[in-house]
Amino acid sequence: MSSSPTPSEREKKDKEDRAREAEEQAKLPYKWTQTIQDLDITISVASNLRGKDIVVDMTKTKLKVGVKGQEAFIDGPLPYEIHPSESTWTLEPTSSGKDISIHLDKANKQQWWASVTTNAPYFLDTSKIQPENSKLGDLDGETRGMVEKMMYDQRQKEMGKPTSEEQGKLDMLEKFKKSHPEMDFSNAKMG
Repeated sequence: MSSSPTPSEREKKDKEDRAREAEEQAKLPYKWTQTIQDLDITISVASNLRGKDIVVDMTKTKLKVGVKGQEAFIDGPLPYEIHPSESTWTLEPTSSGKDISIHLDKANKQQWWASVTTNAPYFLDTSKIQPENSKLGDLDGETRGMVEKMMYDQRQKEMGKPTSEEQGKLDMLEKFKKSHPEMDFSNAKMG
């Protein structure tokens, strides 16, 4: 019989994992953050560089970022698709030089990324990401409808009333009863 780690062992392992992730992230030539909807990358470069010196190639499935004539900072397939027409990059001055800032608009707004490209090390354990609270209005129509239905059904259950599916069955039975008054439904059981 295997035993689960104690809370203190789990906390220690999580702390070690976060330290390892931070150490591995520090080795990258870029910094990156993400929300469930998008991903932002920052690359520090020399202050004498101009926009025309920068190479940024974004497609639905690939990203390449670098300085002309030098090895690319990022060059590889993306783990998931993006919307290139909604993704942008800028070259911004900073106190220590300039930053290439890249904003990637995720095609799948329900997916966390473990890395920027599939040829980069997988740093993040996406199962431990604590998402920010979101509003129903942030969801696409189909997802929003599903969440609203689940919330309605949960409230109905808490009040001891039928869920939307159960109500549909009851309505169908009532309609059937009305269409067939000659039938006896006194012993009919639902379930």
